[in-house]
Amino acid sequence: MITELGALEGCHIGSVTPCIGLREAYLLPMALRLAILTISDACSRGERADSSGDLIAAWARERQYAIAERALIPDDTVRITAMLAEWSDTDRADLILTTGGTGLTERDVTPEATRAVLEKEAPGISEALRMTSFPRFPRAALSRGTAGVRGKTLIVNLPGSPGGVRDGLAVLSNLVEHAVELVRGFRTGHDAEKPS
Repeated sequence: MITELGALEGCHIGSVTPCIGLREAYLLPMALRLAILTISDACSRGERADSSGDLIAAWARERQYAIAERALIPDDTVRITAMLAEWSDTDRADLILTTGGTGLTERDVTPEATRAVLEKEAPGISEALRMTSFPRFPRAALSRGTAGVRGKTLIVNLPGSPGGVRDGLAVLSNLVEHAVELVRGFRTGHDAEKPS
């Protein structure tokens, strides 16, 4: 059942929940906890619906993730860094997905705000997000989103457009559970890898 905040109830926190990945089942010791941060001046003023945040929430429900937090804030560096730091430092989520503010306009400050809180960058994730879309949508190269880790939380910037979010979620579907396992320390070796 989905609560008013969109969280998946009955996720049996503390039990083993299988999460199906690209080639193997990942066993996380609890349902992956996702926080969604929509960054948009227009959405925060009520001028536009949060379609991208809704897409992320639907993706999470399909994967049986627990939506631990969801917020909508304007393109403001101080507010973005504060929210990312609070959610990470209080261990509210295993994964934070942001949407919006990754372009080239003056108000697009999400990557800078994210880098300010990261302890370790994961450039391969953001490169994969851009390059997967690039062959059919060359303007994907203009997205400046970043990814990395703060504490035990993986943070990934997605574009603000619903199409960009859809493309990004398709990329993340193949790697995010394993990345979270590594960040959380559930799997640290390569012993579980299987040859292709």
